Amino acid sequence: MEVQTLLALPVLLALEPVAGETPARMTLSRDEAAELAELVATDLHLLVPAVDAARLALAGALFDPVELLRPGFPVWATLDELARRVPRGQLDNVVAFGSHEGQMPALPLQPSPLFADGPMRLLPLSLLAPEALAGELAEQLEIQLVGRGEAGALTADWLMRTLGIRLEHVRYLSRNDLMALTCVQYEHVNLAPLWTLLEAALLTPERAESGMSARGLTLHYADGKVLAQSPTQWLAAQTGDNAQLAHDLAGIVFELRQYAALLDAHQLPLLLQPAAGGENEAETGYLLETLAAVEPGYDPPALFAHEAAGLGIVAISVVQRGEGGRARALAHGYPLQPQALGPLLERLAGRYGIAGELHALGRIVLDEDRRLAAPAVPLH
Repeated sequence: MEVQTLLALPVLLALEPVAGETPARMTLSRDEAAELAELVATDLHLLVPAVDAARLALAGALFDPVELLRPGFPVWATLDELARRVPRGQLDNVVAFGSHEGQMPALPLQPSPLFADGPMRLLPLSLLAPEALAGELAEQLEIQLVGRGEAGALTADWLMRTLGIRLEHVRYLSRNDLMALTCVQYEHVNLAPLWTLLEAALLTPERAESGMSARGLTLHYADGKVLAQSPTQWLAAQTGDNAQLAHDLAGIVFELRQYAALLDAHQLPLLLQPAAGGENEAETGYLLETLAAVEPGYDPPALFAHEAAGLGIVAISVVQRGEGGRARALAHGYPLQPQALGPLLERLAGRYGIAGELHALGRIVLDEDRRLAAPAVPLH
């Protein structure tokens, strides 16, 4: 007998709890997932009868959008793989995967507690359809779910009773719907360039994409990672007095922190483009760029903290002093998370063989060439 090729059509059930309410747990048991899958199958049949020719797979887990929109779509990929292993004809062509003692059958199907407080919870579904039907079914899903995708009353009631929360809305979405919704949300908070890069990573990972942040930082996606123009490079291209540039630089680092947090949630690495002749590194919670090697004729390196109101430490500069106390920058580190400051200091102290003593500047210090620097005289 010829084996049919089944194509996976990703969909989801979106739950919008009443403001202030969150589910007490993020997974459904195996039995609960099976009950919900039967309700979902009934709903989808009423919306698009052709789904009866496809296998419905459901993961009994509640995710945040950032967990579903990751390169390679690992949640759906795992759900599809598990569903294909179940012999066709079992469970009336509906298969559900739930948790046992709180653990889902595969790690990608386990929601992270880090995102448990989001305003919308998403339950992933997949329809494995015969190749001859998949195109038409995908088109019908896109049309019908947008217009009439509200879940049935029985499904909504079951979810509220089982999860112990009230729900404002429960509706079916295609993955394209979720991406469009996320795009609008990012545009609303001035992060449209981030979405441009993320969309490329999700849909055309082999293609490079470039953009510019709202504050003028250039960004580039390629080979599964995002490269951001370093603040050093950005400063070199600016004009104006140092006071204004210091203020603008604080805004650039604030933007970098926003981008880093969201890209990390989407599991897309963020690196700095190195300055000419330099190198860059990325560790959990901070970015580091190396500009020059230690010069034997200078004083031992020291660590200086550039600070800005509301942001705390914006950057840490590793500086050597030469003749007349003139400062020479060796590296700049940018803590993107508060907890990253300690590891960054430890890394710099170990690399340069110095004590981790940090000299607080109380402001952002730039030299006459608009570069991060330190005062020309020693601190006391």
